[in-house]
Amino acid sequence: MTPALADANNGNWQTAQRWAHMLGGAYRVHLASGWQADGPAADAQLLIALHARRSAASVAAWHAQRPGRPVVLALTGTDLYRDIQHDPAAQQSLALADTLLVLNELGPLSLPAALRSKCHVVLQSCGERATLPKTPRHLRALMVGHLREEKDPRTFFAAVEQLAVRSDIFFDHIGTSLDPALGELALALAARNAQYRWLGALPHAQARRRIQAAHVLVHPSRMEGGAHVVMEAVRSGTPVIASRIDGNVGLLGASYGGYFEPGDSIELAALLARVRDNPAIQDRLLQQVLERSALFAPEREASELQSLVTQLLQQTHPPGRSCE
Repeated sequence: MTPALADANNGNWQTAQRWAHMLGGAYRVHLASGWQADGPAADAQLLIALHARRSAASVAAWHAQRPGRPVVLALTGTDLYRDIQHDPAAQQSLALADTLLVLNELGPLSLPAALRSKCHVVLQSCGERATLPKTPRHLRALMVGHLREEKDPRTFFAAVEQLAVRSDIFFDHIGTSLDPALGELALALAARNAQYRWLGALPHAQARRRIQAAHVLVHPSRMEGGAHVVMEAVRSGTPVIASRIDGNVGLLGASYGGYFEPGDSIELAALLARVRDNPAIQDRLLQQVLERSALFAPEREASELQSLVTQLLQQTHPPGRSCE
């Protein structure tokens, strides 16, 4: 169950769609934006809910009307790093869930200590793509993220401004304007700075091709549960320049060399300039992402997800009892 369906074109939808496919070979899967006792998934044996706050009503209804049937709650970045700290609905979802899923290696640290024993880390995945040769004539930095405060496009914009004197560094930005004020800033920046292009919303396949072709992916988010675009860059052999937040460090590793402090556009601009001026830095970042690539292989994610679901269903329906 996901509150974001296909029209959202975001990470939550990509997660839900991929998990439905991974589980569909062994189970009957119904993908919906909410659960109701008289709905099409009324006979389901297990609920996988994405987003603690936005799925709270469905989690509570399932727990009340399907006692004994397990709930798996997958936590997003806004869950882990904002909502569970103060939102009663999100906190209730944590308490009711039988299993909590987090999508980066540091995710469990943001949970109350009493709940960590029911937490599992499942890193998301995508297909691997060949590492493309990149022109040495310039550096193309790509940001992929809808324009909203959590993704912190302002820091990206400010770094573009600080590097305006560099005719050898170009910036592309993929994402729709979910915040009109940020959309206006992007339009104004593109109008006065030819090095910056706001490409708007693109189909996922086109976005992946641009990630593959970029010299670096810039990911300045202030909060992330486990960003799809980061793993897509890693699986494409594209180095990542990322804010030093748990959601990024939990994917790229503590020793990764491409971090800047969240919101620090000066540090981001300086790092991009160093990557451009010193090819050895880009080569080192490339080697580091290639070393992480196998962690995001689809077969690994599918195996972990299927094992977890099988275990929960066997606990609910031990051998000798029927299970749909």
